[in-house]
Amino acid sequence: MCSYSFTVFMSAFQLLPVAPFHILALGGTASEAGLFLGFLTYASAVSAPITGAMGDRLGKRRILIVASLAITVFSLLYAVAPSYHIILGLVLVHGVFWSGLLSSSSAYVTDIVPKSRRAEGLGYAGFASILAVAVAPWIGLWVFDRGGWTLLCLEMAGLNLIMAFIAWRLPPDTRREMPPLSLKPADLVEWRVIIGAVTLFLYSFSYGGITSFVAVYAEQVGVTPRALFFTAFSVAIIATRPFISRYADRIGHARVIVPCLGMMVVGIAVLVFASTRMTFVLSAVLFGVGFGSAYPVFVAHLMHHVPDHRRGATFGALIGAFDTGIGTGSISIGWLSEHYGFGRAFAVAGALALLSIPYFLYMEKRQWTTSALAPPA
Repeated sequence: MCSYSFTVFMSAFQLLPVAPFHILALGGTASEAGLFLGFLTYASAVSAPITGAMGDRLGKRRILIVASLAITVFSLLYAVAPSYHIILGLVLVHGVFWSGLLSSSSAYVTDIVPKSRRAEGLGYAGFASILAVAVAPWIGLWVFDRGGWTLLCLEMAGLNLIMAFIAWRLPPDTRREMPPLSLKPADLVEWRVIIGAVTLFLYSFSYGGITSFVAVYAEQVGVTPRALFFTAFSVAIIATRPFISRYADRIGHARVIVPCLGMMVVGIAVLVFASTRMTFVLSAVLFGVGFGSAYPVFVAHLMHHVPDHRRGATFGALIGAFDTGIGTGSISIGWLSEHYGFGRAFAVAGALALLSIPYFLYMEKRQWTTSALAPPA
């Protein structure tokens, strides 16, 4: 699963930082460039609750194979798309398969991680994607600068085929006895998880904007190399996540989430005024420490209260909230940066991340995790 996740994010994070440059080269504006990640994550967010439930029904391994092959096709279509309008249309469908891939892979990992060490285990499993994020933007930008968009898309298609092969070689996932199939929205979608996961929306907004535009921002202020933020961000996560996740398993997940959110806010605040390599690295480290541990700790916090046969649907709901935030952040930061500059755009992202703290505390006070998600007797 780590090799699968590494390959997934090696492909995705070569595409995501480069796509805005390609859209700008095709005549698009900064706002339209932000739509690429925005459309991908919106489509993923809308479909994730359904594709997550499909993973519970059809088998997570099967979903991983199908999604990998489908994304291979989209990589080839991006290579030949003559305009950015077609690319933006393709990415809407791409997002549906992306949501199935994310929800099923997360649920598959959760099935094999010991319950008593869930935050730590999910943190370790996430190392594969973090390592990929550390190197993929460098490779993607290098290939794009020297070989062009078509070569980059062909390389991504090759990686996606490797993903499909790895998924095919995985052991079949454990199939549990399921209740009768129901098409009722209440049975397909974990609505109360989505309400609680607004915390994820509020802080993932900043992640969406940073992922799409931090390389463009670095180029604008003269900071080189353009992928510096991604590498420092990834190193910070790798260096701190094992200790923070293990500590959260021991003292309680809810106690660790708020400090992680606070670190993200400080990191974004530094980015607002960043204009040198040192300030970019400082921002990336602060943001990485908080962001890198917040997600696995939050997921572990939820999974103690979720029935085993609803893990796919629960991850679908979480990814729905998370990806909505990423998509909104990408689109909004693109528009705001075009009209008011990157400094003010990132300041808005920081303000929303700050709101995630009182929202989480309010929902914890209402005990939404235990009351809404307790397994049936």
